[in-house]
Amino acid sequence: MKRKNFKMKNLIRGFVLATAAALASTFVLAQGAIKSVTGSLQGGAEVLRIDFTQPLPALPTGFATQSPARIALDFPGMSNAMGKSLVEINQGNLKSVNVVQADGRSRVVLNLKQATAYRAELQGDALMVVLAPVASSATTPAQTEVFAESGSLDVLPIKDIDFRRGPDGSGRIVVALASSQVGVDLRQQAKTLTVDFLRSSLAEGLRRKLDVTDFGTPVQKITTTEDGDRVHMVIEPIGEWEHSAYQSDNQFVVEVRQKKVDLTKLSQGPGYTGEKLSLNFQNIEVRSLLQVIADFTNFNIVTSDTVTGALTLRLKDVPWDQALQIIMDAKGLGMRKNGTVLWIAPKDEIDDRTKKDFEAALAIEKLEPLKTQAFQLNYAKAVDMVTQLTSSAAGATGATNTRFLSERGSAIAEPRTNQLFVTDTSNKIEEVRKLLATLDVAVRQVLIEARIVEARDSFGRSLGVRLGGSDLRANRGGQGGYALGSDNRVVFGSSYSNSVASSGAGGTTDPTGSFVNLPAQLSGGDAVGSFALSIFNAAANRFLTLELSALEADGKGKIVSSPRVITADQTKALIEQGTEYPYSVTAPNGATTIAFKKAVLKLEVTPQITPEGDIILDLDINKDSRGETTLQGVAIDTKHIVTQILVENGGTVVIGGIFEMEETNQESKIPFLGDVPVMGNLFKSRTKESTKREMLVFITPKVISDRGPTR
Repeated sequence: MKRKNFKMKNLIRGFVLATAAALASTFVLAQGAIKSVTGSLQGGAEVLRIDFTQPLPALPTGFATQSPARIALDFPGMSNAMGKSLVEINQGNLKSVNVVQADGRSRVVLNLKQATAYRAELQGDALMVVLAPVASSATTPAQTEVFAESGSLDVLPIKDIDFRRGPDGSGRIVVALASSQVGVDLRQQAKTLTVDFLRSSLAEGLRRKLDVTDFGTPVQKITTTEDGDRVHMVIEPIGEWEHSAYQSDNQFVVEVRQKKVDLTKLSQGPGYTGEKLSLNFQNIEVRSLLQVIADFTNFNIVTSDTVTGALTLRLKDVPWDQALQIIMDAKGLGMRKNGTVLWIAPKDEIDDRTKKDFEAALAIEKLEPLKTQAFQLNYAKAVDMVTQLTSSAAGATGATNTRFLSERGSAIAEPRTNQLFVTDTSNKIEEVRKLLATLDVAVRQVLIEARIVEARDSFGRSLGVRLGGSDLRANRGGQGGYALGSDNRVVFGSSYSNSVASSGAGGTTDPTGSFVNLPAQLSGGDAVGSFALSIFNAAANRFLTLELSALEADGKGKIVSSPRVITADQTKALIEQGTEYPYSVTAPNGATTIAFKKAVLKLEVTPQITPEGDIILDLDINKDSRGETTLQGVAIDTKHIVTQILVENGGTVVIGGIFEMEETNQESKIPFLGDVPVMGNLFKSRTKESTKREMLVFITPKVISDRGPTR
């Protein structure tokens, strides 16, 4: 509370001092005085009446602040004839009025409950200040802000309209005016922002609708048209947004940005976190304008003698630090900050001063006496730290410059006790101390567990038939075969030799032979089930045999390999297990030597722990197995994955897999006979096989807790 009162007093005092210098070059007036200050309500609006001993030649300049909510009006050449400096009003939004006099000039400060816009009118010897109504919590159809009154009687053309994306993602509409006297009105409606440029014209090429959606700002469209003696601009943003506007000489800028969640912080851009203020100065000296900023912020601003010139500046709801940056950019100024003191000068002058300061510091460093400091390292190796501190790189001129220590500095390591001895200036040794405090820390460790799962699922079905017959009558002394007439007979056999033997011409009939031999079988060589049927006569010397065979096989298997390894953060680890197979290699001289080929399960990984606690893994995983044997040696069946992934701590992710599926449908039959409906099934066999193989690799990294066992 004390700080706020001090700031209010400081601001009022600063207003007076700044105004005296700000308006000295603008107005040359006869001496007058303020007779009275009164407040009233007229038509629902709050009006402040200021009576003078003589009429004002022009409207006064002034500016407004957001926090505290105030409006300041400056009257050069006027004194305070009321006999008091504080007038209590306590009417609506207006609490009181301060009249402060200094160096023949007076400033009238309106103390408000809430920040609001205003307009001023001259009526004879009086000035009427009309305050805009403060918006209620209910949604109003429009809010009008008189940004700047028109100071020109001529209709001036708008030179250019441009759109840019701000560093904070805001949409920035930049309008080049023909004069700093162009009047501007802002009207904020529910979803649009309207800007009217009074007494202005617009060239045909600028009457257009800009679609700026691709810029990624809240602003979507900008429509500019000419309406009588004014230029009408409609800005269409989306979402929750807020705006600010400022004018620097002939450049008028409107910024529309996404509304912050916490509106009390009033952060308007990257690094702009100051309190909001509104300024309206016409052709004010830059030095006086900087003094106004200093009074508002409680900063001590030291301005170089080379800072000169005047500036027309109009700001509406802009943070003070952004306002300061606008002033410096407009005049090519730079700033150096030391605590609460700001030194402002032309950029070239600041660069020269900075260069001289650096040169002086370098000269002092070359003359400063050296000292030696010992550092005990706990986790890092002293030898490695020496390399980091004293490693050199070639400069632009070919000279070699040390990376961290000064030109005269040196460092040595004592490996036995892991100590580091540094000789350098006091400042450098302090920098080394801070560096070692950051580097000499325990490295976190990561446990990486991999699960390589190989699954196999096979299914097979086969149906076959064997059909045979034999005639043993000729072998047993009878007459074989069947009569065809004219003493001719025919005989059947499962083969040529069986046919000859069945006719009695010689040989022995084989009763186990078959006409059709298409049994069921699968590639795995599994045992086949069969069912046989035989038809024979009473003498058992004629046979007809049928054998049906069928097989259905269903197999499932799984191989799980789980290598795991622990390693430090950003340190490569390797674990492998397997067999090395020998094979022959022919040397260039013709000799044969033996070499070895690995078939291993290998996990090679480099972890990196992110600031968020997640883990980045560089992985190289091999899953080899023995393959077929060739004349040159054993072949190796390999499955290999190389990748980089980001996994949360303790999470599991599938980094890859291989899926194989093999299906076989085979049918064997005797031509023509196998195509006969129904009966054709006795002359053919069918086989169907399906094999699925799948390999998946699961990775689970876990950061091991820094807290170890208590000793």
